[in-house]
Amino acid sequence: MHILLVGGGAREHALAWKIAQSPLVTTLTMVPRNPGMMGLGEEADLTIDEIPDYAQTYGVDLVVVGPEAPLADGLADRLYEAGIPCFGPNQAAAQLETSKAFTNALCVENNIPAPAYVKFTDANAAKAYLQNLPAPYVIKADGIAAGKGVVIAPTLPEAEETVETMLAGQFGAASQTIVIEEFLTGPEISVFALTDGKTLLPFGSAQDHKRAFDGDQGPNTGGMGGFSPSPLFTPELEEEVYETIIQPTLNALQAKGITYRGVMYAGLMLTDQGPKLIEYNCRFGDPECQMLLRRLKSDLVPALLGAARGGIEDLTLEWDTSAAANIVYATKGYPGPYNKGSAVHHIERAEAERVVVFHAGTKKVGDTLTAQGGRVLNVTALGKDIGDALDKAYQAIAEIDWPKGFYRKDIGQKYRSREGER
Repeated sequence: MHILLVGGGAREHALAWKIAQSPLVTTLTMVPRNPGMMGLGEEADLTIDEIPDYAQTYGVDLVVVGPEAPLADGLADRLYEAGIPCFGPNQAAAQLETSKAFTNALCVENNIPAPAYVKFTDANAAKAYLQNLPAPYVIKADGIAAGKGVVIAPTLPEAEETVETMLAGQFGAASQTIVIEEFLTGPEISVFALTDGKTLLPFGSAQDHKRAFDGDQGPNTGGMGGFSPSPLFTPELEEEVYETIIQPTLNALQAKGITYRGVMYAGLMLTDQGPKLIEYNCRFGDPECQMLLRRLKSDLVPALLGAARGGIEDLTLEWDTSAAANIVYATKGYPGPYNKGSAVHHIERAEAERVVVFHAGTKKVGDTLTAQGGRVLNVTALGKDIGDALDKAYQAIAEIDWPKGFYRKDIGQKYRSREGER
C-alpha cells in the first residue's frame, strides 16, 4: 500500500520510522522530508492544498497527518471528499485542540472533570476578572499556538501583561480570544487513544517537561523531553480516565454529529479531587510520539488504517515492557529568538542498539548537518526502567558535538529509582 505522511518534524520522523517497518507498505511518501527521514521513503514537493489531487493521481491508500495546522485548515475534510482515508480528525473534530473554549464548553455540558474557565475578547474585561482571582493565573490562547499559548503568571501584573499581549495579537488569530482557567495543582500526564469515531483503542501514556530549563524554570516550550509509560497511570487510574473523560468526550462529539478519526491526546492533571482534563490535542504529541513508537511492538499501520477507515475494535496492540526516554536538543535561545545554521556533528556516535535520534529542525548544507529550528534533535532510548532509559539517552546525547545547542539535565529526575539517580 501507498502511505503519504504529512509533516517533517521529529514526530513525523518517528512516524515514518515506524511506518517504514510495516510489511504492508510498498511506498511511503513524505511531505516534506527532513535529513533524518532520508532512506525511509520518497519526498514529494507539495503544498497542503495539492495533497488531495496528488493522493488521487498516485493511488495513495492512506494519508497520515502529523502536525495540527493542516487538520485545523480542513485537510482531512478535503481528503475524505476525494475518497482518500485520512488518519487525523476533520475540521469540526479538530476543535478539541483548535479552540480551548469549544473543549471547555463541551466539558461543562457533559460533566467532564476540567478546570473552571471564562473566555474573553476584551482586555479590560479580562483584567477586571483577574482582580477576583488568587495567584497564580492560568491564561490560554483559544487557538493553536505551537505549544506556547499557555501562560502560568505568578503575579497579577504579569497576568495583566499576558492578557494585553495575547489579545494584542501575540499569536495572531489564535489569541483573538483567550481563556482564563482555574489554577490546579498536581502532576501532569498525557494519555493517548486511537479512535475511528466509535471505538477507542488505548495507546499508552507519557510524561513530558514543558519548561525550557532545569528545575522546571523558564518559559513553556513545545516540550524538552519526557518518558513513557507514566508510572502514575495505574490500571485503576486508566479505568477512571476512560470512564470519566475520554469516552464521554467521544460520546459528546458523536451527539453533535462529529466523527473523530485519529488520535485523541488528553493532557491531564492528577488533582486531589481526581484526574481533570487540562487540554486535548488532535495529533500525537511531540516528544510523546517518539517515546510511544519506540515502545510499540505491533505494526502501526493496521491501527492507523483502522482509525481512518473503521474497524479499530478488532485490533489489539503489543507493547515493549521497557521504558522509553526522550531528551530534546534545542538551539540556544529557544523558545525565544535563536540563530540558525550552526553545524551539528557526530549523531552517528549517539545511535546504538537501544538509541534512535529523531530529527526535527535540521537541514543538510552540502555535507554538513545544520540546525534550522528551535527544537533540533530528539534522542530516544529504551531501558529496563525509567532511570535506565534516561541514562542511555543522556550517555548518547553527550556524544553529539553541537556547541550551539542545549538540553535539560533533569528530565525524569523525580521518577528515577534510587539506583538510577544521576
